[in-house]
Amino acid sequence: MIIAAIDIGSNAARLLINDVKETDGKPEFTKLNLLRIPLRLGFDVFSHGEIGPVRKQMVIKTMIIFRELMEIYNVEHYRACATSAMRDAKNGQEIIDIVKEQADINIEIISGDEEATLIYENHVAEGLDKDFAYLYIDVGGGSTELTFYENNQMQYEHSFDIGTIRLLNGLVPPSSWDTMKDEIKTKIKTKKTLVAIGSGGNINKIFTMSKTKEGKPMSVSVIKKYLKDMQNQTVEERMHQYDIREDRADVIVPALQIFSNVMSWADIKQIFVPKISVADGLIHSIYEQVQAREKKK
Repeated sequence: MIIAAIDIGSNAARLLINDVKETDGKPEFTKLNLLRIPLRLGFDVFSHGEIGPVRKQMVIKTMIIFRELMEIYNVEHYRACATSAMRDAKNGQEIIDIVKEQADINIEIISGDEEATLIYENHVAEGLDKDFAYLYIDVGGGSTELTFYENNQMQYEHSFDIGTIRLLNGLVPPSSWDTMKDEIKTKIKTKKTLVAIGSGGNINKIFTMSKTKEGKPMSVSVIKKYLKDMQNQTVEERMHQYDIREDRADVIVPALQIFSNVMSWADIKQIFVPKISVADGLIHSIYEQVQAREKKK
């Protein structure tokens, strides 16, 4: 079964195509292609309230390319979701209608809570030590999603309008940080040791640079060290020293600020970085829905 997921975020749009086969009754997900386009919609939306003409055309052209790729791979099922930037854009529905007409792709604008649920759909915590509790932290350009998992169940999820692009543009007031801190302190309580599960391109990049072994947790001290080093550098200096693109070099510092704050407020010392995303969660969600429909037949 060939499944595709399209995630239109505030910083980039991603098309993930997976081949899903069952082995001994369990699904195996094989990545066939992953294409990332840095649309950076949040730079328009969070400052001006709508997606400007240039980025509007970028969205349309990107979706046409995504449709062509899905046809080449004979995709059987897909879902396209847009998150924080499209949620806030005054002309979001207009662009969705044009994409439907020109690319034949149905884009859904999903809530922050559903975005958090899709990260949880990766079920990473279920394969980890049951003696711990886990906090999923997904940092995007427009929002941060937190999902608390304990005793084989999701206990809490919430989306906060604190994202890397909003921070870069000075659009996160102190009250938003206070709200996040209060939520973490009051809603995320456990007698177990709490460990983080991080997702998003920025934490993936830091994990790779830290040379932490796959499957092992990274210390919060690593995050704090990179934050201290990078926030004193220009974007160009980060690009040169760490060999990263400009569209990563500018947002990586605010991402580290978010991870550092969340982990400090939750008293978390370690973070797993399994390279999961909203797109991966979408793939799992689509597969489960297809299987559920097949069983009803």
